[in-house]
Amino acid sequence: MSSVILPTTHIMSSAENKVENGSTEEEQRGKKRKMSLSSCGVCGSEEAKYRCPACLTHSCSLPCVKKHKEASGCSGVRNKTAFVTLSQFDEMTLLSDYRFLEDTGRFANGATRDNLVQAPRVTVKSKKLASNARKMNITLRFLPITFTKSRENSTFFLTKEKLFLWHLKLIFPQSSSEFTQRRVSDKQTLKQILTAYIHPTESEPVTRQKLKMYVQARFDHVKVFMKVEGRKANAVRYHELDIEKSLRDNLSYKTLIEYPVLHVVLKDHWKDYPLKGPVWHDGNQQGAKQHHRHHHHPQPVLY
Repeated sequence: MSSVILPTTHIMSSAENKVENGSTEEEQRGKKRKMSLSSCGVCGSEEAKYRCPACLTHSCSLPCVKKHKEASGCSGVRNKTAFVTLSQFDEMTLLSDYRFLEDTGRFANGATRDNLVQAPRVTVKSKKLASNARKMNITLRFLPITFTKSRENSTFFLTKEKLFLWHLKLIFPQSSSEFTQRRVSDKQTLKQILTAYIHPTESEPVTRQKLKMYVQARFDHVKVFMKVEGRKANAVRYHELDIEKSLRDNLSYKTLIEYPVLHVVLKDHWKDYPLKGPVWHDGNQQGAKQHHRHHHHPQPVLY
């Protein structure tokens, strides 16, 4: 009858681990016990429950913690860059260092993002666009790259033809719809541009259905407005554009941020788009103009 010899290595290792773990737990309990037996470094009458992360002073309560900070000028914040010997380096120190590096990374990234947010985009392309727009009496400005409007801008300038191909956004507020059109020639008239959207037969069927209110309206009951840039939010004004003129002519002597945004508005809502220009004190532009024809003394207030 053969005998089976069982390996003893695993059994001995388990036993040794228990002894080691037991001693570690006892040491930890001993440390806690040692701290609890220490007297409060502030009042000296109570057992310590807390230890200052900055200077390791023992304290027993929140009032004593506050007194310690006031008396010593201690911040109570651990010095994250203080030297730690290799023998004292443990998992908590490693975790603290890791968090310190994370905080440093976040701070550096935040500083970079702040610069991006504040600084306008300056590239060879943007300089070229602004320069050529200036030759056409158009003031073209750019946003930082962090802005969506900046990232989506596809405006291009053809040097040989001296032609802008604009990134164009069309807003139809009465149908709660927006459309973006890329590479729109500045030689096109607004009427030609709108034909693809609101013409009764030449527009795309799906778009025509979505813009049904505009399609059914008379063409002379549709106006196009563009917001005047650089004004306060409580004093918004608009340019009224000429549908029969080209996009280039309509943009001339105006300021654009990245690309043109046109508001296509039906007649009943024209009053919601106050125009840039002289406004009399009574707030009624049309009525004031009629009054001005008969009485020359009122002076306009320019906004």
